[in-house]
Amino acid sequence: MAGYSGTKDDYARRLRRIEGQVRGIARMVDEDTYCIDVLTQISAVTKALQAVGIGLVEDHLGHCVVEAARSSDEEGHEKVTEAAAAIARLVRS
Repeated sequence: MAGYSGTKDDYARRLRRIEGQVRGIARMVDEDTYCIDVLTQISAVTKALQAVGIGLVEDHLGHCVVEAARSSDEEGHEKVTEAAAAIARLVRS
């Protein structure tokens, strides 16, 4: 079971909204919208995706990592290492 299972519908809604924003940006480019306006929308989409990512990290830590740590020290350590790598990828993006 995924750590975000309880909030899956919320994530799906947020991602559909982001998908609509991205389509809107493509439309802006097609319509030769002013560069700064396009960049503003790209920034908004980026922040929205980051918020989804942070939420998923929180859910992963609160569910998957906690459950693994309860199972054994080794499994807990593996999940912490996995989470740290995922956080590093988010920070670099």
